[in-house]
Amino acid sequence: MKITSRDIPPRAAWALEQAGVHPLLARLFAARGIASSEDLDDSLARLLPPDSLHGAAEAACFLADAIAAGKRICVVADYDCDGATACAVALRGLGLLGARPEQLGYVVPDRAVHGYGLSPAVVDLAMACRPDVLLTVDNGIASLQGVAHARALGLDVVITDHHLPALVEERLVLPEATVIVNPNQPACGFPSKCLAGVGVMFYVLLAVRAELRRRGAFSAQEQPRLDTLLDLVALGTVADVVKLDANNRRLVAQGLKRIRAGRMHAGVAALFKAAGRDPARASSFDFGFALGPRINAAGRLADMTLGIECLLTDDAGRAAELAQTLDAINRERRDVEAGMREQAEAMLESLMPEDEPPPALAIFDPDFHEGVVGIVASRLKDKLHRPTFVFALGQDGLLKGSGRSIPGFHLRDALDLVSKRHPGVLKKFGGHAMAAGCTLEEEDFDVFEQAFQQVADEWLDPGLLARTVATDGPLEARWYAPEVVQALEREVWGQAFEAPVFSDEVEIVSQRIVGERHLKLTVRCGGALREAIWFGRSEPVPERSVLAYRLSLDEYNGAQRVQMVVEALA
Repeated sequence: MKITSRDIPPRAAWALEQAGVHPLLARLFAARGIASSEDLDDSLARLLPPDSLHGAAEAACFLADAIAAGKRICVVADYDCDGATACAVALRGLGLLGARPEQLGYVVPDRAVHGYGLSPAVVDLAMACRPDVLLTVDNGIASLQGVAHARALGLDVVITDHHLPALVEERLVLPEATVIVNPNQPACGFPSKCLAGVGVMFYVLLAVRAELRRRGAFSAQEQPRLDTLLDLVALGTVADVVKLDANNRRLVAQGLKRIRAGRMHAGVAALFKAAGRDPARASSFDFGFALGPRINAAGRLADMTLGIECLLTDDAGRAAELAQTLDAINRERRDVEAGMREQAEAMLESLMPEDEPPPALAIFDPDFHEGVVGIVASRLKDKLHRPTFVFALGQDGLLKGSGRSIPGFHLRDALDLVSKRHPGVLKKFGGHAMAAGCTLEEEDFDVFEQAFQQVADEWLDPGLLARTVATDGPLEARWYAPEVVQALEREVWGQAFEAPVFSDEVEIVSQRIVGERHLKLTVRCGGALREAIWFGRSEPVPERSVLAYRLSLDEYNGAQRVQMVVEALA
């Protein structure tokens, strides 16, 4: 393990501090590319304008006409938190903009039955709504066959998505939809390519509102308040682990402000309560590790309509009931995941050489659950710092694999190379640099494993395979205080704008196991004694160590004290 410190541009840090930014935050922001206090302005006025998103104006005209004509619109959702929040935002937003309840409906694929995206089978499922228009959220850009099937049935298709288009014979191919809104389609010059699916749908609603305002449906003073949807937008954005560029940070910051002020939808409030979290102190951490997993669990082990209905209801009692159901499913998901992870680790231990794991991993067991292969792949990737695929047997008899990668190894491109070298092995595949999925026959697993490891062996050098933890360096003793931790928690952290992790050389004064699997430490740092905990570690640490850690507040009997949460050891 190598622990490094981020570079801190001194001029940027100085400029931020001179503008009134807290000295520690100035240092942290500068290390993450913030050059001036203007970059920290999270007001809605600083959001990128919707007319810069290709297709948004065309979609706005089409949807405004559809609402006016009384056409029935069926939202085609996805079975993760981004898709669920995007569905809720679409239905709530279109309702605010004049669509009547009988004009709106939704369907969401079953992960095990339909797979991902707008497939022909999902189009047939949507026909039960008797739609005139299919409106996809967080999917559709690669659904060439599904869109063709829908158009053959006489349906219009509006695609809102943020994924990459289908790659056919080295070319990006777009479906023949009525309108496509996606910042990652070739013709789009939208400056932020990192919008989540829920962010794309929110931008389409902004464009529809602007179109209706242009038509005289309402004035700027009387127009519907779409900012009431920002708690959902923030939740889906963080849960989908998209890059938190300036635009996404503004969306998340605005959502957090609403929640902290008590202005949130009933389902969001109920999820906070079910997770035992305080909305008044809401943070992006809550979205990623408390609320998001509870919604995702429905799509993994049950039916995502539970998650969507929780976000759609305005009845606090109904929301509480659904949130408790989601909480129970999430506990089941954790148990299933833990069992699979232990089983996978045992398999790896028996298969891997003692000194060094192979450059990439592919694991399959007939007992694995398809709904949690992605989570298990992520856990193994984190533990071993290797690109990892985990496969389960799908209901159709094919192996369904989900993969997670490390920096420097583009997972979808690796699958593309495997498919070229071994035509026919991959029935289908897709994804991004860091996450991807694929389907294959069980008899082809060994071929895939060897081919995948061969690509990794060619692409990954020892430097990329070495685990590195980037930190913000030593923490001055004066900043080791509850009010500083609270200030850090109020900021928006996430993918590509990582939460602060500090590193210090410490002397271990005492260490013991608590809760059977966590290491509780007392350390001496800079002459002062501090409490620390390392979750999930039972092995002792050397008497003198360099620890990478984040700060948290430990509350006991009404008193708050700072503790170090250890992330790594060098």
